[in-house]
Amino acid sequence: MSGDAVVTLRDVARTRGTEPDSFTLEVPSLTVYQGECVALTGPSGCGKSTMLDLLGLVLEPDRAKVFSLRGHGDDAIDVAELWQDNRVDALAAVRAVGIGYVLQTGGLLPFLPTRDNILLSPTLLDMQENDLVDHLIDRLRIGHLLRKKPRALSIGERQRVAIARALAHQPALLLADEPTAALDPVHAIEVTELLLELVSDLDATAIIVSHDWDMIRSLGFREIRAVPMKRGAGSATRFEG
Repeated sequence: MSGDAVVTLRDVARTRGTEPDSFTLEVPSLTVYQGECVALTGPSGCGKSTMLDLLGLVLEPDRAKVFSLRGHGDDAIDVAELWQDNRVDALAAVRAVGIGYVLQTGGLLPFLPTRDNILLSPTLLDMQENDLVDHLIDRLRIGHLLRKKPRALSIGERQRVAIARALAHQPALLLADEPTAALDPVHAIEVTELLLELVSDLDATAIIVSHDWDMIRSLGFREIRAVPMKRGAGSATRFEG
């Protein structure tokens, strides 16, 4: 860990719905450093996916005293200011370049073969070819799948391809929403260990949502737990770490 903060949040909040069914997510203080692997934990429905949506810049906070993201060797980007100024194009650019995302179900495009799915972000970003994609394919052991479309892959194979796609443009921050939820325990550990190794190889930072608390603790993640709170007629959760 180099000591540079990749994610810095202070007094960030977002409310969804209206009372009595509203839900409020609060983040008084959160800092995640380069090279860290962090797990968001807590019971179902506590706001972990909402937290990832905020970090992935797809959900605008209602308030944010500090909300910054830092890429590889870059100055911190004031995300709070971009939201305040409604600079949606700039936010989209930060997402495209600086963030990789792994969904529960992989989220692969069904009409593209594996290799084209992996190359999607580098192609859209007009990146020059390098050895990274071949490294990811080799480390994830998916070379024999490159011509197959997602429907021909097993769940575990789809998740490996999704990890390769999320890292192919070498983002500074990898977000993963229950990436091994559909896998059996043995394959879940194997895939998560591979993910951690690749994040380390790329000197990136990972934040994942997981219900498998024993696994993430055994693998050395720093945990950031959801703390339920009483708030009016609705519900509320606080993340801090």
